[in-house]
Amino acid sequence: MLNRLLDRFEGKITSSKWVVIAKCSQDTANRDIATLLDLGLLRKGEGGGRSTHYELVL
Repeated sequence: MLNRLLDRFEGKITSSKWVVIAKCSQDTANRDIATLLDLGLLRKGEGGGRSTHYELVL
């Protein structure tokens, strides 16, 4: 998933987009995102609720 984000993903990632791209469940996407947040590879964008998005930290 990180390779896809680095190679050709433009814009902001949401957990719903993660589900489609990674072909996984919502729970798996949430766990993946939480792990990458903890590792400092993703950061949570401004906003929350339904507009929560994540950005790759380069």
